[in-house]
Amino acid sequence: MSDLRFLIETHMAQNEAVGSQQHQLYGALSAAMLDGSLPAGSVLPSTRSLAKELGVARNSLIYAYEQLAAEGYVVANRQGTVVAALGWAPSVHARSPQHSDRRGLSTRVSRLSRLRTPQDDLKPFMPGMPALDAFPLAKWQRAVDRADRGLSSQELGYRYALGEPELRQAIATYVRAARGVRCHVDQVVVTQGTQDSLALCSQLLADVGDVAWIEHPGYPGARMAMEQAGLKLVPVTVDADGIHPPQHYWQQHPPRLIYTTPSHQYPLGSVLSLARRMALIDQAAKQGAWILEDDYDSEFRHDGPPLAAMQGLRDDAPVVYLGTFSKSLFPALRLGYMVLPEALVERAGPVLNAWVRAGRVQDQRALADFINEGHFTTHLRRMRKLYAQRQAALRSALAEYWLWPYSLLGGQCGMHLTLAGLPVQDARLADAALLQGLSPRALSAYGCGGIEGFEGLVMGYANVPADDMCRHVQHLAKVVSQLCRSESSKGRPALPQQSG
Repeated sequence: MSDLRFLIETHMAQNEAVGSQQHQLYGALSAAMLDGSLPAGSVLPSTRSLAKELGVARNSLIYAYEQLAAEGYVVANRQGTVVAALGWAPSVHARSPQHSDRRGLSTRVSRLSRLRTPQDDLKPFMPGMPALDAFPLAKWQRAVDRADRGLSSQELGYRYALGEPELRQAIATYVRAARGVRCHVDQVVVTQGTQDSLALCSQLLADVGDVAWIEHPGYPGARMAMEQAGLKLVPVTVDADGIHPPQHYWQQHPPRLIYTTPSHQYPLGSVLSLARRMALIDQAAKQGAWILEDDYDSEFRHDGPPLAAMQGLRDDAPVVYLGTFSKSLFPALRLGYMVLPEALVERAGPVLNAWVRAGRVQDQRALADFINEGHFTTHLRRMRKLYAQRQAALRSALAEYWLWPYSLLGGQCGMHLTLAGLPVQDARLADAALLQGLSPRALSAYGCGGIEGFEGLVMGYANVPADDMCRHVQHLAKVVSQLCRSESSKGRPALPQQSG
């Protein structure tokens, strides 16, 4: 009985004695039976004798035995209370922390790695992170409070799959006025962000094995969504005028979907020229392809008003316009939207109603309120000015403290700059910087495997106060110097220390 006492006391100690005494005893005995410590056929001592051995109330053991019997762990016969045959043979590996489950993850996700945490995403230079410190939180909370108070019990069920009507109307009004999008409210679909929009489009508009063109380098989330939908990806290289598919691609790799960020290419920052926009729309219409226009941060243009959306260039443009509030407001909101071509609305609506189980009614109504009361456009105006100041501070800090030749890409718009011309490998630098509390991204991570890549650092500045910019750039420069010295000590030639 001393062995049984040891098993029970050890299990109770490891689980920090959670729950009542009777539940602890039941848990210890059932765990011992499941892992083979108490094999089938073992005879348990009487409740009276075991209670005395353990120093517990007999009633607690009676409960544990009864519960074990009810669940089939034990049976009562002439021998007493006997551990039942559970129908499986416990493996010694089941208790070994070194054992690795061979089943693992699916092939599509086993290639993915997410080493960064939400805390890392808040560190300086994280691309795509807005100025959370400048968000008008009090105004937002008032909008949420009003939405909460206005909610009725009849509105607690599944909501409109396409989004709350008042938010869809507010979005339609905004994108018509601010982005030149041609749409009415029925074309607007509220989603949980751009990633959700891309996943929906990949399944709604293409079949497994269809070809999708993606920008190289480009947004990794688009690549992920299309891979998960089983599409065949064809990278299209980006230059100073945006995405530029060779003419023979239309015949050799005819696309079903074309993903592009025309107003501010992510991550290089180029703007798709008007001539290329018109040519892409014309050719896509002829080929029966759909263009996914990701307009992720074009509200923040620093040298004039935002460019008109590609979607609005033609009435019949085969363009699905994608927008998000993660950059313009805050990522935790998890709200974005799509504007479907009118030709798709009648066919796609019933499908989306069957696929999507929308919720977040309070957030959607609060956002509609926030937009309709003018707080959204006021916030955007403030952020344009703030981000222009922070970009200028980053440029000034690099000019003063960066010791190596460099060039900067993407300065006309947005929330990040891409620093090209590094003296060390960009992936190594990004990893080392993260360990030092900085979160720029390696440009090579935005490329497509198997073809020539790009190197550089994608540096978000929107989340870095201008007064802190010099300190963080100096810190990053020290990380580069340490990596240069490390490479030099391994026999590699030292890199020139020139001012850029």
